[in-house]
Parts: sequence; C-alpha cells; structure tokens
Amino acid sequence: MSERTDFRSAFRRWRADRPFWGGVLLTLGGAEILLTMKASLKVVLHVGMQGLAGYLLPALMVVLGLLILFNPTQRLFYSITAVLLSLGTWLTSNLGGFFVGLLLGMVGSCLAFGWLPDQEPRKRWGERRSTVGAG
Repeated sequence: MSERTDFRSAFRRWRADRPFWGGVLLTLGGAEILLTMKASLKVVLHVGMQGLAGYLLPALMVVLGLLILFNPTQRLFYSITAVLLSLGTWLTSNLGGFFVGLLLGMVGSCLAFGWLPDQEPRKRWGERRSTVGAG
C-alpha cells in the first residue's frame, strides 16, 4: 500500500509544478478535433483548406498540450500559440471539432497562460476545514 501512496504523492508533486489541467484540456481538445476529422461524410461539415490544415492544426494543439505538460517554463509562448491554433480550427476542422475541441483548446490554453509557478499550492478541502476550526 505504501508504493501506491508514494506514487500518488510523487504524481501530486509533479502535477503541482506545472499547468497540468491546461495541458490536459488542450491535448484533449486537439485529439477530439482529430477524431471528428475521421467522421463520416454525412457528419463532416467541410474538409478544410485542402485537408492538410484540418489535420495540421489539431496535431499541433496536441503537441503544444504535451509541451505545456513536460516543459512548463515556456508555457506563455505555447499557450498563446495554442489559442491561435484553436481559433484556426474554427475554419479548418469542422467548426473546431463541432465546438467541443475548440472550447477545450481555448480553456486549456487560458488555464496554462494564467498558471503561476511560484503560487502556494491550494489546501485540500479537509485541511482547510480543520484550519478554519482551529483559528
């Protein structure tokens, strides 16, 4: 059981050192757009600019999401580029993956942009409650 708690605590420390949810949402948004590009022709609204940009922009969104997760020092550049790519999928990839991928990419990029590395980690709900009662 201690190995499991060691893994959990190590993962929590790793997650706290980076804009985790921003990178995850951005990666999921790009993956969702790529999956909607594989939809049947009855579902697809339009293929996009010769089809290449329809696959290139969401693939770059996935790459930028992974870069935000594994190289958080450059998160500002990655998140600004990801916002522009997410907006570009509106035109090139079935209205941004039928709005779902577009919204996931935008929210993930904004979360990554707003993340502060030197901010004190939030206390868990049970810890906050016991602190309030003691004060």
